[in-house]
Amino acid sequence: MNIQVVIIAILFAGAAFYLGRKIYRSLFEKKGCGTNCKCGVDFSNVQPDKH
Repeated sequence: MNIQVVIIAILFAGAAFYLGRKIYRSLFEKKGCGTNCKCGVDFSNVQPDKH
């Protein structure tokens, strides 16, 4: 097998693993909020700035 084909196969496998991991983490790993995300804050009483 040619060395160029081996290098391309390794790069392709790495890219496929990276994309698969990104997709998996975006769909299945919703365990909670990150740091300083403010998703539990109620913004209903906040008045917008008037310029």
